[in-house]
Amino acid sequence: MSKRLLACGLLLGVAVSGYPATPTTATGTAARAAAPGQSASRTQAPVAASLDASPDVEPTAARASRSIAAYTVPLVELVRDDGKVVRLADELADSRPVVLNFIYTTCNGICPMLSQTFSFLQSKLGAQRDRVCLVSISIDPEQDTPRRLAAYAKRFHAGPEWHHYTGTLAASVLVQQAFGVYRGDKMSHTPVTLLRPALGMPWVRFDGYATADELMRELRGRVAKP
Repeated sequence: MSKRLLACGLLLGVAVSGYPATPTTATGTAARAAAPGQSASRTQAPVAASLDASPDVEPTAARASRSIAAYTVPLVELVRDDGKVVRLADELADSRPVVLNFIYTTCNGICPMLSQTFSFLQSKLGAQRDRVCLVSISIDPEQDTPRRLAAYAKRFHAGPEWHHYTGTLAASVLVQQAFGVYRGDKMSHTPVTLLRPALGMPWVRFDGYATADELMRELRGRVAKP
C-alpha cells in the first residue's frame, strides 16, 4: 500500500507542477529555484580576492569582453599616492604601454580582484615591469586619501611603476566620464580595465574581469620577454 501511495504522490507532483519530481538535494533545490530555461549558476557572484593578496594567485571570474575605443584625457589635476599633485594628461603622456583601472579602497568585491590582476601582471612582467605603467584611479576620492591609497597599494605589492590617484570628487567624476565608466555612484561601478599599447594608439577596453594573461597578450611585442 505504501508503495502505491508513494507512486501516486509522485505522479500527482508531476501533474501539478508540469515538471518531473526532483530529489531534495543541494543541486535539485538550486535547479528548482531558477526559472525554466535559466541556469542556477548564473546567479553566482564572483569570488572576491583577499585584501592581502598574493601576486602568485590570480582571481577567477567570468570572461571579459574586449573592444577598441578612443578617449580624450581630461585636463584635470589628481593627487598621487605619494602626495604629489599631478595632471593626469601628463601622467599618461608616457611612451610606455599604460594599463588603467578604477578602484576604491573600501570596496570588498570588484576592486580587490582588479587590483590582484594588476599585482599578478607585475609578477608576470618580472624584470620588465618598469616598461609598463599601471594606473589605478579612485572613484571614492573623498575617503581615499593619498595615505590610504599608499596603504592599499602596499597590500597588493604595488611596484614603483604602479601608481594610485585620488583628488576632488569633481575631478574623479570627470575622469570616469571621459573613460566611459561613470555609473552614478561607487556602489554601481563595474569592472573595467583599459590598456593603451603605446602613446597615440587607441585603448583596448575590457568590460569584466580581464586576466593577467589577457593583458600580457595585448602587451606582446611592446615589452621584451622576461
